[in-house]
Amino acid sequence: MNTSVAIRAVRPSGRRSRPKLRWGSPGVYLLAVVLITICITPVLYVIIGGFRSNSQITLDPSGWPDPWVLANYGEVLSSSEFWTAMLNSTISALGTTVGAVVLGVMASYVIARYRFSGKGVMYSLFAAGLMFPITVAITPLYLMIRNLGLVNSLAGIILPQIAFALPVTIIILVPFLRAIPDELEEAAAIDGASRLGFFWRMVIPLSLPGVITTGILAFVGAWNGYMLPLFILSDQALFTLPLGVQNFSSQYSVDTARVLAYTALSMLPALVFFSLFERRIVGGLTGAVKG
Repeated sequence: MNTSVAIRAVRPSGRRSRPKLRWGSPGVYLLAVVLITICITPVLYVIIGGFRSNSQITLDPSGWPDPWVLANYGEVLSSSEFWTAMLNSTISALGTTVGAVVLGVMASYVIARYRFSGKGVMYSLFAAGLMFPITVAITPLYLMIRNLGLVNSLAGIILPQIAFALPVTIIILVPFLRAIPDELEEAAAIDGASRLGFFWRMVIPLSLPGVITTGILAFVGAWNGYMLPLFILSDQALFTLPLGVQNFSSQYSVDTARVLAYTALSMLPALVFFSLFERRIVGGLTGAVKG
């Protein structure tokens, strides 16, 4: 055999073979398209319905706006009632998010990094909290809030929302904190870092994907909360957006187009917020499962 031919045969070629892209089953994609359509269609109907007039909705409920009516959204945006409800929802969602994340990180750090009797029981109690929706505990919860004097106040809905957000927060964060090597904590202790310093300088940055995920879930859950504000709040000046939609639809029950515009504007911030941080949520949940 010729030497040059042998060398060519042994020497690898400069081009790297690209991995073949494997497509999934067409049935899976078809099912995904169907599910996405089912989820998106009501949202699009509400948003587009806000650009129609009442006569258009009456003549053709599923039709396209012809012509497009911008006055419905303009009237909602110019009303002080909408912006008051928006402010109340923002305060409620941010307060719930901060409280759930701060308390959840501290509790998760203790459960994940410390050894003590009752550790498993504590974790099981938080896990059991996932099985009790707020509708089950609404009556005793209302009595407790009334005894605390927090009825008809934003604090009366923020504190219970933090409590109901803690189980999810802890279940997600504990695997993140357990995955931090013990050698890293020992090295930090040798360098003179206290446990609190290690917590702020190392634990929080390393578990940031989980922290962001739990914060987003707590924010969206508090923003969309309806049952608890319905029982706790009676003053219209304290209504959140879900209650504002109900109150607005009662006042303008005949004006369907304006009600659809109000509903679309009330759910738009949560949709945008969730869409922007969708990858963060998936990454945080994936890390929690791997941990």
